Amino acid sequence: MSITKSKTLKIDYFSYTKAFFNLMKPRVMSLVIFTCAVGLLIAPEKINFANAIFSLMAVALGSGAAGALNMWYESDLDSLMTRTCLRPIPTGKLSKNQALVFGIISSIISVVALYIFSNLIAASILVITILFYVFVYTIWLKRKTPQNIVIGGASGALPPVIGWAIATNSITLEPIILFLIIFVWTPSHFWALSLYKSEDYRKARIPMLPITSGVKATKFNILIYALILFPIAISPYFLNFSGLTYLIFAIAFSSYYIFISYRLFIEKKSIIEKKIAAKLFGYSILYLFMIFTFVLVDKVI
Repeated sequence: MSITKSKTLKIDYFSYTKAFFNLMKPRVMSLVIFTCAVGLLIAPEKINFANAIFSLMAVALGSGAAGALNMWYESDLDSLMTRTCLRPIPTGKLSKNQALVFGIISSIISVVALYIFSNLIAASILVITILFYVFVYTIWLKRKTPQNIVIGGASGALPPVIGWAIATNSITLEPIILFLIIFVWTPSHFWALSLYKSEDYRKARIPMLPITSGVKATKFNILIYALILFPIAISPYFLNFSGLTYLIFAIAFSSYYIFISYRLFIEKKSIIEKKIAAKLFGYSILYLFMIFTFVLVDKVI
């Protein structure tokens, strides 16, 4: 009997820990850590390995805290959408109060830890990132305007700036360029998702662009943002921030981004349209990863 109880406790403990981990939006958190690490690694000044690791862990915790607070506030919407209905709160694995307390405590710990292991500027940007994501994007914009992701995307674009500030205790043109790449990339990324998941957003009454302005307008905006992204993505070369290796790959990846966006724009059949939108969404994730990878590779070369 005692062995059975022990096994049950272990299983429950594992499930509980997994639920809190999922509350932190691990996929989003992994992208935050990566872009922040790139900002840190390409900076002209270096910090010791231990401080770098603990600083990145603090940023990861801050990202997870923002994700937890987002899930706390949006649990009613999450339960309505197929994409989010299996999250910890809708499934009953965690309560809203648990998510709220966890999010607040994690936010405080992450900011204090980043201040201890890096500096005030990096910690301050992390505070702004968390507050902007929770209050400006989640609470204020998301349910009120189709521009929610355009403005709210600023919070997701700040991690490379934090990484740079960790190393240099400053903000210069280089991290601002990295910020702009993510900021301009974000709308087309999420609008592609909202195209093939439009029924989810309609059911939850979230005013994403396909719901408020229609599919045609959404496809047009995706193409426009893909075109705007191109010069921003290649600008590091012309600003002497990156070399020829980066430029070649940035042109290739950005051109294909425009190509898929154009294919989506001219497609008339809704079934194929959704397939292309899903493809664009998947490619957009790869695109951002590769752009930042080659920023780093180019610096190493």
